[in-house]
Amino acid sequence: MPAPATILFDGVCNLCNGFVQFVIRHDAAGQFRFAALQSAAGQALLAAHGHPLAPAALADPASVVLVAEGRVYTHSAAVLHIAGRLGGGWRLAAVGWLLPAPWRDGLYRFVARHRYRWFGRQESCWLPTPALRARFL
Repeated sequence: MPAPATILFDGVCNLCNGFVQFVIRHDAAGQFRFAALQSAAGQALLAAHGHPLAPAALADPASVVLVAEGRVYTHSAAVLHIAGRLGGGWRLAAVGWLLPAPWRDGLYRFVARHRYRWFGRQESCWLPTPALRARFL
């Protein structure tokens, strides 16, 4: 069995935390692990895959990054790969692959740029419950 895919997320973003909660609810197989992009574990994972975050990027990180099977997916590709791995009806999100990447990523960046204003932010990273702690790096 391959290593679990890891979702890195902006730990203080309410939209990103909601997305993580959504994935946890729909990932019955437990195939995803999680880490905040701002965490030492998240930074180390990216660095190990040749994608270290510059200090400026940590101040305004990408919303969601997927590390799976030795590859790093960002922007809309990360979201579409995650939806596809959830299976069931979520595979219908694959229709998003029909859009040109610049359009998908443009929409992704627009939402990411406004996420704090629209959804708010927390003062510190979300902490998982004891039952979920094993799925977090």
